[in-house]
Amino acid sequence: MRILVLGGAGYIGSHTVYALAEAGHSVAVIDNLETGHRAAVHPSATFYQGDLRDRNFVDSVLEQETELDAVIHFAANSLVAESMRDPLKYYDNNLCGTKTMLESMVAHGVDKIVFSSTAATYGIPERVPIRESDRTEPVNPYGETKLSMEKMFKWVGKAHGLRFVSLRYFNAAGAHVSGLIGEDHHPETHLIPLILQVPAGKREFISIFGTDYATEDGTCVRDYIHVTDLAQAHIKAVEYLMEGGHSEIFNLGNGVGFSVRQVIDTARKVTGLPISEKEEARRPGDPDVLIASSDKARELLGWKPEHDSLEDIIATAWNWHRRNPDGYRE
Repeated sequence: MRILVLGGAGYIGSHTVYALAEAGHSVAVIDNLETGHRAAVHPSATFYQGDLRDRNFVDSVLEQETELDAVIHFAANSLVAESMRDPLKYYDNNLCGTKTMLESMVAHGVDKIVFSSTAATYGIPERVPIRESDRTEPVNPYGETKLSMEKMFKWVGKAHGLRFVSLRYFNAAGAHVSGLIGEDHHPETHLIPLILQVPAGKREFISIFGTDYATEDGTCVRDYIHVTDLAQAHIKAVEYLMEGGHSEIFNLGNGVGFSVRQVIDTARKVTGLPISEKEEARRPGDPDVLIASSDKARELLGWKPEHDSLEDIIATAWNWHRRNPDGYRE
């Protein structure tokens, strides 16, 4: 297959490009490098630097990529707190970029897309585990724009025959088993890399925001999924569409929750190093528990996480951060 990956220099995008290349597929990447890293792109991929909001640029790529089978879309701003401070940035980049890309896809006859969505489309869950049929009431502009992107695919599908798969996933974590690529965000907001900054000497302690949640140890519980398992799900979603599958939405998670304290304790075990912690006040909008039901993806896509151990997830992340304490050093 020839696949165009939007945002293929980012964390999950770069791991998906590697997985595609390792499976023998041909890949092209679009990324504006606002948050991605050129060094994270697999050397076999064709790389186009540019912005999805630039219709001339997108058209020029699709005019060169005449043999595309499908598009995988990771290109979006994704920081919840930033989206609350600057919602228009998220509407501009996430929605306008997707609109322009879809216009070009329709014009060039590209009719299959797999979308990197998020559990933030659900907002505060009405039940756990969360199922795809549950209500979607986002509580921040990030989740709202991702949900709007999903609806854009639906209506373009009705008008122009586009078929899509939207993958709503939970807490991506870990790194490629080779240690060649990993997680490098600025600023970093994800729990596991923040924890690992302590034994790496980049941070004095890890903050625990809230210890009075309705969980076993009082800290928030989340569903962590290895980034390579996410990558494999995107490939299976493309294959599903290539085989004639209808447009669908799938949750991706391990179906098991771990508390903040459990993650910190596991990181201590994996690294063999002390990790200081500091209890702080709750942050607004953090649900007690977020766990996915991935039954639908397992049944329809034939997807099954291979790195479902929290220790395994953290070990691959530590391998990357230990080797690359300053990230990609660009």
